[in-house]
Amino acid sequence: MKKGIHPDYHDINVKMTDGTVIQMRSTWGKEGDQMSLDIDPSVHPAWTGGTSRLMDSGGRVSKFKNKYAGLGF
Repeated sequence: MKKGIHPDYHDINVKMTDGTVIQMRSTWGKEGDQMSLDIDPSVHPAWTGGTSRLMDSGGRVSKFKNKYAGLGF
């Protein structure tokens, strides 16, 4: 392989929606940076069978519901 063309692979902290923090190796950010997730496997319907509700931390779902309330969504 050529040297100097690959991104740096380092440890980062990933904060899940329930507040737990796990350490992973990634090319994202810098060593020790923290990535906060809006949706993770513990709340995503694809992994929970649709039993969990999505968290609306950014207010996008509420904004959509307010905007299209009269259309039956």
